[in-house]
Amino acid sequence: MFCYLRPLRRFCLEKILPHWFHYSRALSGAEAVNALRPFYFAVHPDFFGQHPREREVNENSLKRLSVYLENLQKPGFKSLKPTQLTFYVRETDPSPSDGQEPFSSSGFRAVKFTLHTRDLLSTVLYILNSCSLSVEHVESRDTNMHSQPLRGARRAPDRPIKWDKSYYAFTGFRDPAADLDHVTRVEVTLASWLDNNGKNAIKKLKDSLPLRKELERLKDELSHLLQLSDIRWQRGWGVAHRCSQLHSLGRLAQQNLETLQRAKGCTVVFTDRSGMSALGHVMLGTMDVHHHWTKLFERLPSYFDLQRRLMLLEDQISGLLGGIQVVYVEELQPELTMEEYYSLLDAFHGRLLQSRSPFHPQSLRGLQMALGSDRYAPSLHELGHFTVPMLCDLANLQWFIRTRAQQARENMRRKEELKVIENELIRASTKKFSLEKLSKEPSISSVQMVDCCKRLLEQSLPYLQGMRLCVSHFYSVMQDGDLCIPWNWKSGEAVK
Repeated sequence: MFCYLRPLRRFCLEKILPHWFHYSRALSGAEAVNALRPFYFAVHPDFFGQHPREREVNENSLKRLSVYLENLQKPGFKSLKPTQLTFYVRETDPSPSDGQEPFSSSGFRAVKFTLHTRDLLSTVLYILNSCSLSVEHVESRDTNMHSQPLRGARRAPDRPIKWDKSYYAFTGFRDPAADLDHVTRVEVTLASWLDNNGKNAIKKLKDSLPLRKELERLKDELSHLLQLSDIRWQRGWGVAHRCSQLHSLGRLAQQNLETLQRAKGCTVVFTDRSGMSALGHVMLGTMDVHHHWTKLFERLPSYFDLQRRLMLLEDQISGLLGGIQVVYVEELQPELTMEEYYSLLDAFHGRLLQSRSPFHPQSLRGLQMALGSDRYAPSLHELGHFTVPMLCDLANLQWFIRTRAQQARENMRRKEELKVIENELIRASTKKFSLEKLSKEPSISSVQMVDCCKRLLEQSLPYLQGMRLCVSHFYSVMQDGDLCIPWNWKSGEAVK
């Protein structure tokens, strides 16, 4: 059946991307990134600061897209597993054309598509068309590369292209027509932003307090009833949304308590899909019905068995690599299920057994490595762990780890020192500004957090009293009154 689907799929792409199948040269990685600039500006997470759910979806999808594009560029690849992606796309025209999904009052719409292309050019065009973005800039590039177009190819007009204003909105390029309007742009400072948004944040926080108390009560009750280690959320849903999710779990517990108590000692995480995470957390997909959650809890014993086999596999890999500890860094690695992570470990273990690269027993004890699948060359992370691609050259890996072992130990020592300093500065900042809570997003490093807190302690910021502050990459007042500020916020007066 598959042999009939492939011509059909090609025919569908030809209908969408007409003459590209008649002539085109292969895109390089850099050209593909440049061609996708309108797409990246339309979905970039930084533009969704006040919509944490949509921002999280775009962040995860961009990570998976990056892996897909990198795999396309690897030499000798045969085929890729179809990858389904969801993006929230920013809009500038409030009247969507026929066939497009209408967007929300917030100015974006959800776009879902499945990548099953086999080269960069068709992938770029498919993404742009799926998001209803212009492909003319790609067409212009490809036409310019052919001084003698092939028979049947259409030549781009030899005149400057007058872009629609949406192109400049998405790409960030300067609109020549808009340059006639000299608008003075003012750089936002922390003090000015708090002056403009502090009262609104205080009101939202005050309004959310009753629900916050309800959330803590529900969380404590369910944790005690099911004997859970913790209850967490993968993304920044609002307090009302979180309460609703806990109520759903509570109703399920009333109906089938014995089954749900199989999660004793586990951490439950509300996320996008149900299953067991690589770290052994019970993932409850928020879009799944109770039936799916019940089936997951029923399968927990088999997951626990897989977890034991996974830990044994990590120990076996460690033994073959001189005692280095295999770790999964949740903040830095792609979100994987336990099945996906076990498959990755198993494939790497098989390669190690075949190569038998000699490492002196326990010579790398105290070091850490995280296994990945999106690169070919190993690297040393600033936090001290080695990032080891599953398909890396094992002889090169041996040399790389040995030559950088000392630097890895220094990075790990520095990480621990920074963590102590970071925690001290968080406590000091919380106390000085009488904050309800001071936290940071996972993407914020300890170096960035330390720099942010040191500069905060030098300021006088009365609006922060009693607030919940999160250090991030952008300014935002969240729906429940939490304040987000960029770690590299600007001080002083506004600059014109």
